[in-house]
Amino acid sequence: MNRIVENIKGDKTIWAIVAALAIFSFLPVYSASTNLVYVIGKGTTFGYLIKHGILLGLGLMIIFVIHRVPYRYFSGLSVLLMPLIILLLVFTLAQGTVIEGANASRWIYIPYIGVGFQTSTLAVLVLMMFVARYLSKNKDKTINFKESFLYLWMPVGIVLMLILPANFSTAAIAFATILLLVYIGGYPVKYILYILGAALLIFTLFILMAKAMPDLMKNTRVETWNNRIENFISGESDDNYQAEKAKIAIASGEINGKGPGKSVQKNFLPQSSSDFIYAIIVEEFGLIGGIIIVILYLGLLIRIVIITTKTNSIFGALLTVGVGIPIILQAFINIAVAVGLLPVTGQPLPLISTGGTSIWITCFAIGMILSVSASYEKISDSNSQTFELEDPLDILHETVN
Repeated sequence: MNRIVENIKGDKTIWAIVAALAIFSFLPVYSASTNLVYVIGKGTTFGYLIKHGILLGLGLMIIFVIHRVPYRYFSGLSVLLMPLIILLLVFTLAQGTVIEGANASRWIYIPYIGVGFQTSTLAVLVLMMFVARYLSKNKDKTINFKESFLYLWMPVGIVLMLILPANFSTAAIAFATILLLVYIGGYPVKYILYILGAALLIFTLFILMAKAMPDLMKNTRVETWNNRIENFISGESDDNYQAEKAKIAIASGEINGKGPGKSVQKNFLPQSSSDFIYAIIVEEFGLIGGIIIVILYLGLLIRIVIITTKTNSIFGALLTVGVGIPIILQAFINIAVAVGLLPVTGQPLPLISTGGTSIWITCFAIGMILSVSASYEKISDSNSQTFELEDPLDILHETVN
């Protein structure tokens, strides 16, 4: 154990926040899982708790392993993974999966371990590494729009268009984060506006095509998005079953909550352990518990900003923002849905909601952030002033040539 502790590097506050969220998650997951057991009739509450514990345990192992890898290696890795990600997204969109009778074309089911893998979450992670790499490589160059369109926006656009049909919220989070990244990375604002305009045009055409040719685009979820937005705007309880139950859960939690395991609305919320777990947290732990969760995610955001400003590596700073901001956006979108500020989106509460893909990809991202902070600390300890470590892929390319 002492050897493990000695090998833990990076920002200690992030480690503490991750540990707090992971440990706390067992309470709402165990409580909410009774809905799956007694209402849906699947498994046992202890079984769901054990599964969540295994997923979290593997996630923490991912953080430990990744944070020990020099972050500069993720630059070259992004180039190698982009073709694989595109193939995975095409396969996922083509075959899809039906989960409990619903269209879930964003999932690939992994046999034997019983976990559904959401390829779009991995794709977003790779995209952020890829964009951070491009911007850091061109930081001292005059940006040419045609060149950047070919080498940056074409790959990004392909991936986002493959994510969009089945997972609008994830595509939107990824696109918003990329726009933030390129702005921070010094990409000309007028070119960003060009891309934003083109994206809005493509999205509009996509919606029109999906409505005009539903049989041709049957794996899209446009109708689901439309219904969710209409239901949210109408505010009729019959059309917003889960949202209304979530509001009831939050209102009944009051200041101190009903106590761990004493939620009533978990028996009426089909997604009580995932999409609406924040509502269960507030019902059981009250406004105080809900605020503490918000503070933890805000704390994570603050540490991401601090790491970004402290590191002297352009790639390290952009990587930290790129993989860190989607975690924060996911968290606050999940919370906003639970309290009725946004339509239902299906975004999980990072490190708390059940689900292997979300936990593992979040942990991978946190591992990379810790790798950046660990490298900064190492450089600081050696009294170096500035650094920009070489990309191993470039080293290999130079060696071959």
